Amino acid sequence: MRGRSYLLTSLLILLLPPYAGAAQDAARRDSAPQDSVPRTDAAGTAAGADAAGTAAAGADAAKSVVIYVVRRGWHMDVGFAAGDLQPPLNAVVGQFPGVRYLFFGFGDQRYLLAKDSSAPGSLAALWPGRGMILATGLASSPQDAFGTAHVVALSVTQKQARDTQAFVWHSLENGIKPYATGPYEGSLFFAATPRYSAVHTCNTWVAESLRAAALPIHSGGVIFAGQLWSQVRRLEKKQSAHGLSGAGAQLPNGAAQLYRFADQRHGGWVPSWHTTVVPPF
Repeated sequence: MRGRSYLLTSLLILLLPPYAGAAQDAARRDSAPQDSVPRTDAAGTAAGADAAGTAAAGADAAKSVVIYVVRRGWHMDVGFAAGDLQPPLNAVVGQFPGVRYLFFGFGDQRYLLAKDSSAPGSLAALWPGRGMILATGLASSPQDAFGTAHVVALSVTQKQARDTQAFVWHSLENGIKPYATGPYEGSLFFAATPRYSAVHTCNTWVAESLRAAALPIHSGGVIFAGQLWSQVRRLEKKQSAHGLSGAGAQLPNGAAQLYRFADQRHGGWVPSWHTTVVPPF
């Protein structure tokens, strides 16, 4: 019996040290700071990608872009600096050599292409029909072309500008292929995918383009220019109060007087003759 006890004790002495050492090594690994272990697993890669995406989103949000809204009598346009146009809408710039700003407006095809914009033609536009986009290129500032009092500049992020531009692009039925020459120098007609009617006017379309950028603008029930103009002016004042005005450098007071010399045709204010860029048709 005493011999068996001695044998068991000897075996325990031989076997316990390896397990004890393994347990101590495991304990040391468990207690080691996690930051000292390189992360090469999928979770670490995903975390790095998320961090990069967050940083990119932050940089995108920090960049300010201006969306211009112009009132041309009863009609309104939305526009951008040519350098701020992003794909695919920036391809339209090729149709306007030397352009600095590009504006887009929506209208009724029958009325816009009519040689005589008479009262019967205006009434016909109230019935649902094909729409048309009128693009206007400017070689000088929107304030110079339309008059400072008729231009609202809204400060937005890159993403918001991209969303509004995507809305405009999807409104062009044939992409960058013009439908016809425009009614004045520096303008082109493009076939439109939306339909025009008494309840979906040029002003409704511009309101929808701003809604696409998640701006606090409502488009439901917007038919007349005044209904949208009051909204964008209110938003511009709110941005100015928070130091986010996108108006940029203000023109001298006398520059606004250029507006008085603009020709008044085609259901809205035609830009000053010297601001458009495409040679006369």
